[in-house]
Amino acid sequence: MNWAEHYPAYVTEVAKSEAKFKPLKREVTVADIGCGFGGLLAALAPKLQDELMIGMEIRTQVTEFVQDRIKALRNQNLGTGLYQNIACLRANTMKFLPNFFRKAQLTKIFLCFPDPHFKARKHKARIVSTTLNSEYAFVMKPRGLVYTITDVEDLHKWMVLHFEEHPSFERMGKAEESEDECVKTMVMATEEGKKVERNKGEKFVACFRRLEDPPWP
Repeated sequence: MNWAEHYPAYVTEVAKSEAKFKPLKREVTVADIGCGFGGLLAALAPKLQDELMIGMEIRTQVTEFVQDRIKALRNQNLGTGLYQNIACLRANTMKFLPNFFRKAQLTKIFLCFPDPHFKARKHKARIVSTTLNSEYAFVMKPRGLVYTITDVEDLHKWMVLHFEEHPSFERMGKAEESEDECVKTMVMATEEGKKVERNKGEKFVACFRRLEDPPWP
């Protein structure tokens, strides 16, 4: 994966003959899957300045909007280094997530207001499932966190069930969850979250910690 075009401020200069792609000074460690219009990325960028964050969105026009938004934020903050740590690319993570990240690369994954796919025959298209949770586990570091939020209680229960049943994850306690700065930002920063707030709807949050892999027998 050529990350250099997405994070030009973090590129390490190497001789052309040394590498196919220019390496970065640090790895991408945070993924906002289904990032929508980039509200969470923009809000987290100043708060997680030591992390490289990538928004992954399947809709072409929305991806282009977020990319333009990030360019504008960078231009508005020249000389400060702000917003150089976020980027967005078009990707179908349900099919290709392990193609973007190595094993145990990510420390945080955000799943914010995913499509609920209400009909039972469409549940297989939900972004949380036994199979997809195994892929999240593959790309996450032990002790890493998956953050989920939705305004659909049925989907919330579905996500909680599937993560709690997966051997690689445990749910974060409510007290710890309420103190997490990323949770506070996630609840208020996304465009979908703001819409729910305007409509006086309810938001359901659940966070899950990646467990250490058991030793080989």
